[in-house]
Amino acid sequence: MTAPAPVRAVEFDVGALEATLRAQLRGRVSSDPGTRALYAVDASLYRVPPELVVVPVDREDLAAAAQLTADAGAPVVLRGGGTSMAGNVIGGVVIDGSRHVNRILDLDPAARTAVVEPGVVLSDLQAAAGRHGLAFGADPSSGTRATLGGMIANNACGAHSVAWGTTADNVRALDVVLTGGDRLSLYAARPEEDPAARAAWLSDRPGREGEINRGLLALARENKLVIGRRFGQFSRQISGYALHRLLPEHGHDVARLLCGSEGTLATTLTATLGLTPLPAAKVLLALGFPDAPSAADAVPHLLPHRPLTIESVSATLVDRLPDHVRRAAQAAGLPDGKTWLLVEVGGESIETAECAGRAMADELRDARLDVSSSLVRDPAAQAVLWRCRRDGTGLAT
Repeated sequence: MTAPAPVRAVEFDVGALEATLRAQLRGRVSSDPGTRALYAVDASLYRVPPELVVVPVDREDLAAAAQLTADAGAPVVLRGGGTSMAGNVIGGVVIDGSRHVNRILDLDPAARTAVVEPGVVLSDLQAAAGRHGLAFGADPSSGTRATLGGMIANNACGAHSVAWGTTADNVRALDVVLTGGDRLSLYAARPEEDPAARAAWLSDRPGREGEINRGLLALARENKLVIGRRFGQFSRQISGYALHRLLPEHGHDVARLLCGSEGTLATTLTATLGLTPLPAAKVLLALGFPDAPSAADAVPHLLPHRPLTIESVSATLVDRLPDHVRRAAQAAGLPDGKTWLLVEVGGESIETAECAGRAMADELRDARLDVSSSLVRDPAAQAVLWRCRRDGTGLAT
């Protein structure tokens, strides 16, 4: 008895596409079971073997692979580090840019910008920027594997998005290719730009770019009320298309519309990213609460103080740590409580950072919240508490 043929969401001729890709690309095209199994999983719980795996050798190869795959009517899945949690980068025809399309093309400390290919791993960019006292603001915990192309695709956030925004907030320009082969250079809106002038400039762009811009502007104009009510209502609203970016108050921003679109609208070839100056000193304010609602009540009091990050820790996490690890966290400064907030505070010096941390703790007590607090200045102790937040299986001894 033969096994049933796999059911595909989109029907296409796999053999014909494989032959076309092999003939026209310089990179590797694979259909063997081993390679397909390797790319059948990401950080999610799902397993969907792709039909083909393509590893382009450079940006031109990447653009050609995306176009040829789309021309064949096959689903294109652009993959970086495979860190997505919802099965975003499995199935279809996987194009992996992390192997070769992964160079930092330019880093300008004076302008605080970096130009990267989509396969650059975040930690590599952070290391290069860190030598100049800079960082990329969005820093998800998967940063040692996540690529910038993938972060643009899902508008990654990270712990410091409270202060430095999401990936979209830190994008300055994107060079992309559409499925028809058109290349576009998209520039993010600047605060000083006049929205009406920008809309006119976008509409007057030549060829396919102008046609797309006019369609997007019309979409935003005709649906302004519903877009304004349903999109962009909070800083980490990253799921779905960022249609609010097309509204005048957001600068008719086509570049940032692409952030979070999961590669369904265009393929990123290069990205110009803004970099953020790192604070000279940091302290960690550890806050303990009797329960999660009490911790949530504290957040509106903390945000006006512009913390670098606010992360929560539950008793469920702490209680499952080994005894010696739990004691290490308590010795490092974890106060009494059942739910904790770890609030990172920056300053020009340790003294100014500590002053800001104490002001936060004082405001919570003045608001009569049930809170215990500890101000941690030692970097090693801070690392213990952050590891407590990030690793429920134990801390380094």
